[in-house]
Amino acid sequence: MATQSVERRRCLSCNRWGGERTPGAEPDTVDYDKDNDRGLCQDGPWHNSLRRGPRNACGQWVIWVALARPAPVADASAPPAPTAP
Repeated sequence: MATQSVERRRCLSCNRWGGERTPGAEPDTVDYDKDNDRGLCQDGPWHNSLRRGPRNACGQWVIWVALARPAPVADASAPPAPTAP
């Protein structure tokens, strides 16, 4: 099993890539089988093209939803911010 950082913005960590992978044990990483690192681009600029996950990249990279962190929730116990008159 191999690992790649999301910071590289390669197909492995893109939501459009259809290859086999799992979220890594470390935050912001993807685990994949380096002997099975190909997958189809889905709805990206390489649509229906077989791409090598750890090598390929494009300008339309979108973080894989399995890696996306939820937005922070506002603290409901905090007093409301003052408003201008």
